Amino acid sequence: MGIEQARRAARKALERTYEGRATVYEYQSVRDPDTFLTDFKEVTVLEDQPCKLSFKALDTTTTTGNVAVMTQGVKLFLSPDVSIKPGSKITVTQNGVTTEYSSSGVPAKYPTHQEIMLKLFERWA
Repeated sequence: MGIEQARRAARKALERTYEGRATVYEYQSVRDPDTFLTDFKEVTVLEDQPCKLSFKALDTTTTTGNVAVMTQGVKLFLSPDVSIKPGSKITVTQNGVTTEYSSSGVPAKYPTHQEIMLKLFERWA
């Protein structure tokens, strides 16, 4: 089996684990065709993309007031064929739960998949 054939088989096996669906939004300048004014709006750039969320409790805790808060790492796995810009809003539905995230950095791309670290979406920057 050649390297490309092995990568295709590995990618196919990985994509069978995708249980979620993602929709990706970017905050873009949009020109109104009637008024010719430009405003920033949320624009859908990718819809219903198969994906998988992975959760990991991080060992570090932060103290807010008198309360210690444990942080959670959230990683999104999806096809390496799509492009998601850092700072995009990503809505993921997995296991009947829909959550809004923002991508926190540049995706790690591999021949079989890409991984994007996420954080809960608060607002557009």
